[in-house]
Amino acid sequence: MDDGEGEAMPGAIVEAFLEREEGVRALLEELEKLTIEGRHGEVRERVRNLADSDESVFYTVAFSLTNSRQFFGDVEAQLDVTAADRLRDLAETYPTLAEPFNIVRTERAEDRLNPVTDTSYTVTYHHGVESPMIAYSPLSGNQQLYESRGTPSEVLRVSTDLAAATTDALDVALENDYSVNTEELSTLIDRREELETELSKLRDQLDELRRTPVEE
Repeated sequence: MDDGEGEAMPGAIVEAFLEREEGVRALLEELEKLTIEGRHGEVRERVRNLADSDESVFYTVAFSLTNSRQFFGDVEAQLDVTAADRLRDLAETYPTLAEPFNIVRTERAEDRLNPVTDTSYTVTYHHGVESPMIAYSPLSGNQQLYESRGTPSEVLRVSTDLAAATTDALDVALENDYSVNTEELSTLIDRREELETELSKLRDQLDELRRTPVEE
């Protein structure tokens, strides 16, 4: 089942949820508690397990948590107002679960895995090795995927590898005449411009560091 199928026939998937509503709400209560405790990785896996074991219930909850008027309206039209109100209550009761359900829905619909939504980092200086140090963590929603700390050159190597992976991926598309959707292409152009800005700044910093005498 993909997003299109879920939106086209909400009545069919919602009925499966309504039959098991009590048990599903008990699961959502558990997931909300885990979220409050900061156990985001465990929440992600539990949501994935739900998507694997019961697609109808998963998509009903996922669409409900988006608080989509269109989805609720379709449910009213195909079932009744009472059913739609019970789903609206999910969005009001479990707003903290909207993000993990949306990310897993994206994984299922778009063949993604732990899509990175942000990167947190802190910068320090290590006098022993005479180099700045960068600690960084890619984030997928509230879930920290991993933590690493290294020198600027080590971190830049990761960035270089990812840039190479990007150009390799686009080579595949070009060689096979695959299209790249407008939104993705537009975002790629924006990211390239951001990257060029940072590289220009890096070039200036390296030139200045070369001119700075190294203390013995």
